[in-house]
Amino acid sequence: MARAKRRKPHDPAKIHDRRSRDLPRNAEVAAVEVDDPLGLEPGDKIVTLRSIRNDPLGRMHSHRHVDEAQYQGGRAFQADWEKAERGPQAVDPTREYVDGGQTREPITEGQRKAVLRLNRAERELGADGAALVHDVLIQGMTMEQVGERRGLRAQRWKDYFVRRFRECLDRLALIYGFATEKR
Repeated sequence: MARAKRRKPHDPAKIHDRRSRDLPRNAEVAAVEVDDPLGLEPGDKIVTLRSIRNDPLGRMHSHRHVDEAQYQGGRAFQADWEKAERGPQAVDPTREYVDGGQTREPITEGQRKAVLRLNRAERELGADGAALVHDVLIQGMTMEQVGERRGLRAQRWKDYFVRRFRECLDRLALIYGFATEKR
């Protein structure tokens, strides 16, 4: 006859592990520490998983190829690009139907400021740096894809693009105020 298992008494002070154990087959994730949205104390942190499959900047940050200031500068550039972008828009079914062309929505102050910051960043990065930053941060291309797009497939060119991209991230960190100028 099997012995009955002893159960431990419930301890409300014990922390529940909320981490996911099941991931899709082709998942590429990295552990990152973020503020706990369910935390009782301000400043509580939890470890979560961030997908890095289609995020070259996140991949470089998780592998410690870029530092925190460079990462935040790149994310600020991406946020400004998303604010300033005014591409094709979906039809809004809540708006009243009117014959004829749609009037364009006015440019908001946030969009205007984002465009000004992007213009400044493009001036400071130069044409080549701006194109490289756009390819990696906006298009989501890897350094191999950047080299292939330019017809440069050698390892030396890949290393050059990595170094140049880090220089551009340093400049973005300065522009957005995440770093200070070295003396």
